[in-house]
Amino acid sequence: MTYAAAVDFLYGIRLHGQKLGLDTMRELVRRLGDPHRNLRFIHIAGTNGKGSVAAMLAAVLGDRAGLYTSPHLVSFCERFQIGGRPIAESEVVRLVEHLRPLLADFPERAPTFFEVVTAMALVYFREQRADPVVWETGLGGRLDATNIVTPLVAVITPISFDHQQYLGTTLAEIAGEKAGIIKPGVPVVTAPQPPAALAVIRQACAARGCRLIEVREPLDWEVPLVGAHQRWNCATAVAALRLLGWADTAIRAGLKKTSWPGRFQVLPGPVVLDGAHNPAGAEVLAATLRAQYPGRKIALILGVLRDKDYRAVCRILAPVADQIYCVPVRSERTSAPEALAAVCGGTVCRGLPEAYARARAAAEVVVVSGSLFLVGEALQFFGVSQPVAPREPGLQ
Repeated sequence: MTYAAAVDFLYGIRLHGQKLGLDTMRELVRRLGDPHRNLRFIHIAGTNGKGSVAAMLAAVLGDRAGLYTSPHLVSFCERFQIGGRPIAESEVVRLVEHLRPLLADFPERAPTFFEVVTAMALVYFREQRADPVVWETGLGGRLDATNIVTPLVAVITPISFDHQQYLGTTLAEIAGEKAGIIKPGVPVVTAPQPPAALAVIRQACAARGCRLIEVREPLDWEVPLVGAHQRWNCATAVAALRLLGWADTAIRAGLKKTSWPGRFQVLPGPVVLDGAHNPAGAEVLAATLRAQYPGRKIALILGVLRDKDYRAVCRILAPVADQIYCVPVRSERTSAPEALAAVCGGTVCRGLPEAYARARAAAEVVVVSGSLFLVGEALQFFGVSQPVAPREPGLQ
């Protein structure tokens, strides 16, 4: 099997759709010898900031630390990392070949794409003796495929509205799903939360006998990622590391190694790439742009998936941009650029190349945002990432 064939196989599993629940995942890992039993985890849930906190944790934890995140920006290999090194394509092929015979004859339903990928990660981390594994939820928490583990510590990043069709329509309901990663007796760190969400987290911790550490102040150290919000993310990561016994001197040194592409990533030009795709993320991006580029003329290239609250994203980002260019995202779930333009008053473009040519001529600062899919495309367009298999960027 080639790597492209492995990607195509995984792409085909996407047809099973998104299904939450743990029974199929438990059966899948049972067939694999329960690889999670031999690993130690830091489990992270939340709406925004999960990836940033995960990247900071992994940077400090060192060369043997595993990191499991989603989605990837360009290469599928980004999802599994050890010591900051993505999994090799040959290892992805081997894992697909290992799992493929085990995917038949499940009692209720076939494993989903995310369940298969999560199982692959567990096998890989066990084989490589990763320790610990920074383990990011995919969607929600309670019924997410990652929630078969009992971690050393559970971390909950800021909770806001996203994926309401799966997680609920109120902050309390969404928080209930995120708090599903809280296990009896396992300490919990939470970033600052809206009152309704915090009440749910406190209640879950009390019911399960968990120590709860609430982050109340942003970190006043030099932080590795751009934006005031990253001081809060960093404070959350530091609180978890202190729980695990790490000294501040080692934490400071490790944080300097943090890399997390696509989150206010600044390329020459300047061009800012930011994956903000929900209202809370858009608010943070708008505030960071105002702080970083006061008085500068900004052009925004915007593409958003139609299952996101694109109207709110448009309303939040439009005031910070002098010009807006609306583009399709490389996904079957893309919003029509015309729909975005109708909300934000932008110009419709056929794609990123046309939008960038116009934006570069119109403004001092170009911002690409609205979707991680679009940011991944931008990383390829600007030559920051290496070429990948044809279906790889859409393998989500």
